[in-house]
Amino acid sequence: MKRRTKGGRSLPVALAVLFLSGMLLFASGGEGKDAAASRPCRPTPADIEGPFYKPGAPARTVTGSGLVVRGRLLGIPDCRPLAGGRIEWWQTDRRGRYDDGHRGIQTVPPDGAYRFSTDFPGVYPGRPPHIHFKAAAPGYRPLTTQLYLGGGESEVEFDIVLVPAK
Repeated sequence: MKRRTKGGRSLPVALAVLFLSGMLLFASGGEGKDAAASRPCRPTPADIEGPFYKPGAPARTVTGSGLVVRGRLLGIPDCRPLAGGRIEWWQTDRRGRYDDGHRGIQTVPPDGAYRFSTDFPGVYPGRPPHIHFKAAAPGYRPLTTQLYLGGGESEVEFDIVLVPAK
């Protein structure tokens, strides 16, 4: 004879429903920060530097207003924060011209977080709106990549994941 729960289901069916509910919670990201940090992660793909990169960007967190870009600098294989790493960015102004006012660099704290406010990049002929990034951290390969924007965002999150140096 099967045991029944209050809902009229057998105990094995109720346990299966509970198990599947837990799996869905896990798959949807409800597992918490520690579990997320222990999973393998994927490196951020490289992208072109373009002709407008200039070394020596000033240390700052504001290069305009209307768009907040935030994220974390992480390292594979476990997506741990890369304290002391650097995030550098450059982009066009609202008219689509690269200028010194839209360049900056930050050193990330122990949690790997970075954040800056900027103008929404203007249209550069033949390209979608984008922000260029260079990221580096001790013991990891430097990376140049880009964040592509859809239009109209006021805040975006962009984690950058580096690969260990070999």
